[in-house]
Amino acid sequence: MDEKIIETVEKYKGRIITVKEYRVVLINGKEAKREVVHHPGAVAILPVLEDGSVFFVKQYRLPAQKVLLEIPAGKLDYGEKPEECAYRELEEEIGYVPGKLKLVHTFYPSPGISDEVLYLFEASNLKRTKENPDEDEFLELVILSKDEVKRYLFENKFEDSKTLIGVYYYLYSRRS
Repeated sequence: MDEKIIETVEKYKGRIITVKEYRVVLINGKEAKREVVHHPGAVAILPVLEDGSVFFVKQYRLPAQKVLLEIPAGKLDYGEKPEECAYRELEEEIGYVPGKLKLVHTFYPSPGISDEVLYLFEASNLKRTKENPDEDEFLELVILSKDEVKRYLFENKFEDSKTLIGVYYYLYSRRS
């Protein structure tokens, strides 16, 4: 089932991603080209308050060319453990740290073009600290009750994969 790589060409190297083109031999013996975006990985955090409501952030996303409502998330720094990144990103984006952090899922957001792995955590027992967003992040915090999360889901207000996976987990793990 594997494709055998016979040539690799680096097409682009940026601050976060690298794009490589691979020439491969398919299982039927024919050759093909694959373009792959290499990414260091990221975390996404579902921050749940004591009353069951959830923090989201609104931020402009250039690729989508609009403001999206998302769960907090961020890129892994080189050598950083996903749990450490989750603590850091949660404090940066919403000004809370978790008393409890649980890994919910690990998944590939777009395996057809990227090797990025995303670690989805649930954060609870949240303790207030201070927001400290990156200088290029402009976020608006939004807190939604479970009923509001359901309504937003059915109104298609969540548009990115990590948030959708987090929202479905949240709704199906809390069956009250």
